[in-house]
Amino acid sequence: MTGEARLAVVTIVAGRHRHLRAHLASLARSARRPDVHVVVSMGDPEIAGLVADGPLARHGVDVICCAVDVPDDGELPLAAARNLGADEALRRGCDLLVFLDVDCLVSSGALGRYERAWRRTRGRHRGPVLLSGPVSYLPPLTPGQDTYPTGRLASLARPHAARPAPRPGRLVRAADLRLFWSLSFAVAALQWDDIGGFATGYRGYGGEDTDFALRVAATGGVLYWVGGADAFHQYHEVETPPRRHLASIVRNANHFQERWGWFPMQGWLRAFERLGLAKHDPVSHRWVVLDRDETAVVADVLIEHPVE
Repeated sequence: MTGEARLAVVTIVAGRHRHLRAHLASLARSARRPDVHVVVSMGDPEIAGLVADGPLARHGVDVICCAVDVPDDGELPLAAARNLGADEALRRGCDLLVFLDVDCLVSSGALGRYERAWRRTRGRHRGPVLLSGPVSYLPPLTPGQDTYPTGRLASLARPHAARPAPRPGRLVRAADLRLFWSLSFAVAALQWDDIGGFATGYRGYGGEDTDFALRVAATGGVLYWVGGADAFHQYHEVETPPRRHLASIVRNANHFQERWGWFPMQGWLRAFERLGLAKHDPVSHRWVVLDRDETAVVADVLIEHPVE
């Protein structure tokens, strides 16, 4: 199409190989395929082979696989991985960056909706513009089922209760940028450097999305919910509160408070406190992880999807 933007999709991944294959297949089925797909492996040497054997290259998409090292503590470098993916896309002259979680299957029209929303909002604001499509949650696969039926994703998925889902073609400006999430969003390449990417002071799980959104807001930026740019989140079990991420959530919450003056993820922090896993120290005004006898740990509570 004449005048079409050069569009990149950035996907970061560690493990989740079945989800990655389905993610790649959904991009290949997209009515508007990416010009560039950057896949960033976080300490997973098998990703390069999965991407090389994927369907996008057969459609003429420039597929790049790169990698970031995972530190010895095992905390995934999410911010650094997204920043590397964006840098690779910028080096290839892309105009629009679309970040998609590896668990997300895109609807056929999602990338085209992002591109049209980018064109509609260009030049309307003095700061960066974040574009975020609705993400709905898919149920578990049934026994013997390896993939979701592609024609039924919208009917199977459950919308997120706390985020808007405008009808296709509508843009709704967000009143609160703290609702931003990195599961599915787009930003103009020219504005990426203005934002400064994701802050790499956050290690592991939690905090970096809200930090990113607040820095966008601080520069006069805005967030729009993009109707029709739908993604469908493949099922995986998670725990609430996410105890496996206890140390990183507490560390990142303290880092966020030092930067912004308040604690994010308070629902999880208070849940950790009720379980005796963490507490707020009023003297240092920091959250601390408590040592516990392994036999006294409360059993995990598994839910279908995250609540924060």
